[in-house]
Amino acid sequence: MNEIRRMQAPIGLFGLLVLLTMGCVPFGLAQSTDPDTVTTLGSTVPANGDVNPYGVARVPRTQGRLVEGNFLVSNFNNAANQQGTGTTIVQMQPNGSMQLFAQIDPSMVSCPGGVGLTTALVALRSGFVVVGSLPTTDGTSATTKAGCLLVLDSNGKVVKTISGHHLNGPWDMTAVDVGEVFVLFVTNVLNGTVAGGGNILNEGTVVRLLFVVDDGAPQLLNSSVIASGFPERTDPAALVIGPTGVAFDWKTGDLLVADSLDNRIAAIPNALFRTQVAGKGRIVSAGGALNDPLGVSLVGSNLYVANGNDGNIVQVNIRNGKQVDVDLVDSSGGPPPGAGALFGLWALRGEVYFVDDATNTFNLLH
Repeated sequence: MNEIRRMQAPIGLFGLLVLLTMGCVPFGLAQSTDPDTVTTLGSTVPANGDVNPYGVARVPRTQGRLVEGNFLVSNFNNAANQQGTGTTIVQMQPNGSMQLFAQIDPSMVSCPGGVGLTTALVALRSGFVVVGSLPTTDGTSATTKAGCLLVLDSNGKVVKTISGHHLNGPWDMTAVDVGEVFVLFVTNVLNGTVAGGGNILNEGTVVRLLFVVDDGAPQLLNSSVIASGFPERTDPAALVIGPTGVAFDWKTGDLLVADSLDNRIAAIPNALFRTQVAGKGRIVSAGGALNDPLGVSLVGSNLYVANGNDGNIVQVNIRNGKQVDVDLVDSSGGPPPGAGALFGLWALRGEVYFVDDATNTFNLLH
């Protein structure tokens, strides 16, 4: 195992991490029931025409323009449907009503390559929103750049840009959040991918970043690679494929990772505290109905997984690895039906909210 590479950090790091596990209940945690009906709630296309909705995050607290219980959705493409050029985040009400939360001017941020908002999207208890950028200049993988994380305040204004620190094509993200202290787990898909020219490289990573909210803005204290070796490659249709969705299991301390090219869900043990790189983790579930697993959302012991190569949402019991339910939520296009339509999702009790890239809509499986 490789030793983790670290930034300089204050002596209280371990104590800050311990705070994250004391008395914190993850937002929206509940036992699930089996949903089976799909309702289209509304369009995710803002006034500037951005399309290809990717990330979904639920707002935990009302602050500024953020409303508790609403959902944020990030758009990856611009109005010309060029991948890696979307600049908007919209706020969706559970009934499907939409309003613009943020439109980010690439010339006003120092993000390597520009702005193309990915599935990496979290809304924090402190009122800040963090979104990943994996930008292109023309919608092709040949022009992708390392990108960054953008931190926005509760009114949609960018207050910080984070690049470097092991970030290289931030593709998806989850947070362990207690307010003034939070950790982000970020999957990265550009470690040598472009140079590989479409060949599979086993260099995808998961990065852990520790923050405190100080002087009115999040301050990065530490950045570590905690998992590596995930397969990744460029793709003419999807731009890039590699490790995607992540979810933190409060019961075990495992970080669950959607290993897209290997069609498996992996677990990284002791994700908050580990001091060595875990490789690709252990297998939780593999094959079966998993078909390019992308976005994930955990409710109790049930992990809901959006497939990229068909229109299915797969429910996996993470305690025994069984795939207990499969719902076809988009049957357009293909073959197979629904290929390329799904990405981000958010599960609650008996409900799964998800975006559909094929229709640019926000939907509910219930």
